[in-house]
Amino acid sequence: MSLDQSHQEQFTIGTDLSDQAAVLTVRGQLDIIAVPALSALFDMVVAGTFATVIVDVSGLDSITSECLALMAHSAERLAALDRRFVIRSPSARIARLLDVSGLKDLVFGDTFGSNFGGPSPSDSQVLPRPPVKVGSHGQLAKLQMGSEFPSEEDVVDGALRMVVALAQATIAPADGVSVSLRRNGRLATVAATDQTILDMDTYQYATGEGPCLDASIEGRAFQTQSLIDERRWPAFTPSAHALGINAILSSPLRASKQPVGALNIYSRQPSAFASDDQKLASVFAIEASIILTEARVDVSAEDRATRFQSALLVRETIAQAQGVLMGREGISGDDAFTLLRTHSQLTGQPLFERAQEIIASLRRPQRDRGTGTTGDPNG
Repeated sequence: MSLDQSHQEQFTIGTDLSDQAAVLTVRGQLDIIAVPALSALFDMVVAGTFATVIVDVSGLDSITSECLALMAHSAERLAALDRRFVIRSPSARIARLLDVSGLKDLVFGDTFGSNFGGPSPSDSQVLPRPPVKVGSHGQLAKLQMGSEFPSEEDVVDGALRMVVALAQATIAPADGVSVSLRRNGRLATVAATDQTILDMDTYQYATGEGPCLDASIEGRAFQTQSLIDERRWPAFTPSAHALGINAILSSPLRASKQPVGALNIYSRQPSAFASDDQKLASVFAIEASIILTEARVDVSAEDRATRFQSALLVRETIAQAQGVLMGREGISGDDAFTLLRTHSQLTGQPLFERAQEIIASLRRPQRDRGTGTTGDPNG
């Protein structure tokens, strides 16, 4: 099974092109393997004459920072040409990632409120210019292609900081909130409301005991209503009490159902957390776990490296095939990609597989001359 075939089950990209707008309908999972196809498609519509490029993500299940970066890069390229890039109909989960990534202003519709003053557009409707200028996104600049690519951790940590802030604002007894997350085999704080809360987590890591460690290992909630009376963590509690903390509620965080960390809520008041507070803490822990599962933080560094190398191979192979077609047919790079894409759509043959055939056709005439046969120049 080729790389393209195995990944077709995970994402699809449909196109609907008119004189005024290009509508790209994306479904499934946009991860690093999708980068070559998505990049080539964005290059094609940017090189065209479409006044508006609409990316319909209503069927999108997940998206990585690499694909977010492609959207940001394409939006800036189009804005520089006084054209429009619009993201349409994201789910609540995808909208949250767009917001954290600084792409909120590109969304058309009701998820963030109607940014452009109306209902969702039809496929051919030309949209009013969104309030986006080159370089105005803040985080959008960090998402640009190249050395300033944010890691998946950057996007995840930004979303977790939102969860921490909301938890502190919603749970009345909370004097501070943090998220502890296991990375590279070690537990670390990736979001905390202030230095005291960060120190609370650090004392637990240093002593090797505490509610956040137990929650992250055992996958269940741990609570202490009074550190003065607490006997489970004798090395940790004196330092915690010295910082003025008297009650702690740690809820487990999971990625793909495996415990990977904890949401920690701290209060200066003893017996601070009622049953309603515990339920709210569980809701926020579930929300954070959804973020972690979407980001697949349980995937090893080796797996990520393998997937990245596979993506590079796909992109390089398609680029080489484009070069062959450009030289053979005397056409532009965009026209070469259109030939590849059209062939794939008509025959059902994966784009990557077709690109491999075209590259192999360069070597075939040389081998055939040695046997007295004639190679097919078209592969």
